[in-house]
Amino acid sequence: MINRYKNKEIEYIFSDENKFSNWLKIELLVLEYYAKSGLIRKEELDKIKDSIHININEIYEIEKITKHDVIAFVEHISNQVNDESKKWIHYGLTSTDIVDTGNAIAIKQVNKIILDRLNRLMKAIKKIAIQHKMTVEIGRTHGVHAEITTFGLKAALWYDELNRHKNHLILAFKEIEIGKISGAVGTHANTGIKMQDYVCKKLNIGSAKISTQILSRDIHAFYFSTINLLGLTINKIACELRHLARTEIFEVSEFFEKNQKGSSAMPHKKNPITLENICGLSRLLNGYSLTINENVSLWNERDISHSSNERVIFLDATTIIVNILEKLTKTISTLIINKKKMLENIKISKNVIFSQTLLLALIKCNELSRKENYELVQSLAFKAFEENRDFKDVVLENQKITSYLSKQEIINIFDFNYHLKYVDKIFEKVFKK
Repeated sequence: MINRYKNKEIEYIFSDENKFSNWLKIELLVLEYYAKSGLIRKEELDKIKDSIHININEIYEIEKITKHDVIAFVEHISNQVNDESKKWIHYGLTSTDIVDTGNAIAIKQVNKIILDRLNRLMKAIKKIAIQHKMTVEIGRTHGVHAEITTFGLKAALWYDELNRHKNHLILAFKEIEIGKISGAVGTHANTGIKMQDYVCKKLNIGSAKISTQILSRDIHAFYFSTINLLGLTINKIACELRHLARTEIFEVSEFFEKNQKGSSAMPHKKNPITLENICGLSRLLNGYSLTINENVSLWNERDISHSSNERVIFLDATTIIVNILEKLTKTISTLIINKKKMLENIKISKNVIFSQTLLLALIKCNELSRKENYELVQSLAFKAFEENRDFKDVVLENQKITSYLSKQEIINIFDFNYHLKYVDKIFEKVFKK
């Protein structure tokens, strides 16, 4: 990951230092299993454990010769034990027994960070939803004024969507936090059928039911697709807030720090740069997900075409999702909400947003068809537009409508509260414990 978006925690989790540490844990647990099964002596195991210390630079030097990182690692640790013990290092294993199981350990570590940041975002969104439960604003469809809604309902929908992603992530975490130690083609012939369960239990990860030389990559495709879906919702929220921050709408705005600058050319600019940054980064997740999907179909019991892109994607995709979760949380927590502008924007359409309420009232009280009532209301709405008049006034002066509805009934149709009557019920559903 480039320096601009690095996360120190995640950088360490996927670092060579942590990777080799995890590989050593696995190798030693394999030897521990062999000691318990009587293949090697307990004293020999203890000597091996005491002898081995990781030196990353030495591994790098060996890899220059072997062109194989796992073999370089195995040679490095083998060189530190006595000649009698060397033969038991990596005994019965294949490289991906170590690599895939090591990746599971690392991914489990990063999953805790992802879930923590998602919980923080959901907490921030819940807070703003409750604060603005009854903050009315215009709902827009196709970018055009539709009907009254509230900013709180908008935020509550985001929360509900994120909660679904949370449930999906928990399932994806469970599926990817698994190891395999089943040998070169997955038969367990050289390790015994019980070793994998023993090692994985010690590592506190799941144990694959079946594998080839590697874990099936549909597991990883599901995991990164789930992360991508979360990223898409984060992008959706950021995009919505960007729309609402436009000058002519100006219902929300990002917090702008005292010495912050918006443009090198235009001193007046206050741009939604964090939200734009989030939208840009989330697009990378789409690309990573597509690449990971291509890894599902490998040759026979395994080829290595997945390995190169996974070395990039495991770090970068998890870093990006944490990055945009953190940025959106901060933006939501400091978001400036312009209630006055929301009310002003509602008035722009001069009450035509109540056209459906009027339509339904007419359908209930007269014998005309729905089409006839629709065309009547539509003609009055278009007249209000063309004459730049308030829709309510146009309706009140129409004799056909006043023959069906009293003046007070018409006035009641234009009451905001009609659209807010079930907000509390919706919130109960979304935020129920």
